[in-house]
Parts: sequence; structure tokens; C-alpha cells
Amino acid sequence: MNPVNPVNPYVLGLRRGAVELRQLLRSRKDFYSYLTTPLVFLAISYWRSGSDGPSGTAAGNAGTDGSGDALTQLSLAGGIASTVFMFGLMTVPQFLSGDREDGTLLRLRGVPGAMPAYLVAKALFVLVTMGASILLLLAGGALLLHADLPATPGQWLTLALTLLLGTAAVVPMGAAIGALLPPAREALALYMMPMLGLMFISGAFAPLRDLPTALQAVGSVFPLRWIAQGVRSALLPDSAKALEVSGSWQHPQITGVLLCWALAGFLLAPGLLRRMARKESGSVLSERERKRLAKSAY
Repeated sequence: MNPVNPVNPYVLGLRRGAVELRQLLRSRKDFYSYLTTPLVFLAISYWRSGSDGPSGTAAGNAGTDGSGDALTQLSLAGGIASTVFMFGLMTVPQFLSGDREDGTLLRLRGVPGAMPAYLVAKALFVLVTMGASILLLLAGGALLLHADLPATPGQWLTLALTLLLGTAAVVPMGAAIGALLPPAREALALYMMPMLGLMFISGAFAPLRDLPTALQAVGSVFPLRWIAQGVRSALLPDSAKALEVSGSWQHPQITGVLLCWALAGFLLAPGLLRRMARKESGSVLSERERKRLAKSAY
């Protein structure tokens, strides 16, 4: 009798992610919720560009010479980088909190290879939904803000690789952080505050070189700074690299830092998820549900 070959957890994760994506497409409410952030960003950016008026200001002159205004390009690059960041480090912990509360992680606890498959599924889900949001940002930026799209195949490749590496860097770390957070949903609100602060010191929307050196050093440790720089290198002309702290795009450093974060995340997250799942039990789940119902009754 031939032994049954175990299913590769990464293949299983891709299948699970495809199922979750099909479920998303069937739920119109959930589908539109993922488009809210880019739509809000485009609406605010369009309002700001219109409020400046055609008076010759930087925003008002956007696109008059056939190329997007530098401030518009920087803003769009920051919006794309922040989308990657928020999907990985904010959305994934929310997924984890929901899967913990409904018992999904408890059911996966005893399944071999379940946690790596879970991570791959979430990475695929985030990559596809994030990709749709970014396409919306690019299309809306070109149509509403007169922003330039990547001008060469090399810039398109740079954008794609930055987004792939950025996703791989932030999704497992988001899962690891979610595994360390308390099960209470209030913890997510507290967690968002330092994440917003990190967005400020990473140079996504404000030039990094204008920040104090100490903050530059802190921001450079985290992936958002490098994701934002990679996106800028794809959206802005080569002359714009003079605006960077180093005066160059630093593509090797971008690749190295994001790969290090991705490797660290995929090494840490499965163990932390298994540790969290071991603490789950039917009685713990029932007690959590009882407290939730009691709280909602008041």
C-alpha cells in the first residue's frame, strides 16, 4: 500500500487563498470595503489639487506640460507605499483577530503545515486585494490628478518587484504582531497609533531628509521607508533621486532590506501562530464568546 503523499503547505496555502478571494468576490460589502482607502485617498488628493486652483502653484500646474507635477507624483507614491504597509501590518492582524475569535485558528492547531499554509493564503489574499487597490490608485491618479505612470518597462518592473517584496516583508510580520497582540479588539486600536507614527517617520509623505537624523535612522530600519523609496523610483524621473537622503535610489539596499524582513517574518510568524493556537481551546473560545455577548447586551 503506497503511503499518501502529504500536501505541500505552500500549495495548500495558495488554494486556501484562492478560496478566500472567491468568497470576497461574492460578498459585495466586503469587496467595496477594500476599495474604500484608495477612493478616500484619491478624493482628498483631488480636493487638495482643486483647492490650490490654477494659479501657477505646484499642484495647480500639475500636468500642464504633459508630465505630472512632482508633488502629485510624491503624494501618489506615498499613497501606494502606505497601501502596502497598511494591508500587511494592519489588515493581517485584523484577519488574525477574527480567525481567533471564530475558532479558525483552533481548528488549524493540529493540522501539519497549517500555519505556513495560513500565511501563504493571507499573503496571496493581501497581494491580490492590494494590487486591485494600487491599480485603482494608478488609474485614478492618472485620470484625476494628471499623475504620470511609470514611463519605461524597467520602471514598471521596479514597481512590480517593490510591491512583491514589500508584501512579502509586511504580511508575515503583520501575522507575527497579530499573534502577540491580546485577543481583545481594543488592542488593534492601540496598535494603530505607533503604526501611524511609523508612517510619518518613514518618509512616505514627507521628505525623509527633512526629519532629524535620529528619526531617519529609526525609519530606515523598517520596511515602509524602502517600499516608499522603491515606488518613488518607479514613478518619478531619474533626476528626482537627488531628493533622497543618499542622492540615489539604492535599489540593492531596497531589495536587501525587504528580503531580510520577509525572511525574518516567515521564520518568526509560524512559530508565534502555533504558540498562540496552543493557548486556544474550546473552553477559552466559549468564555470569550460569552463575554462578547454579555458586553454587547449592555
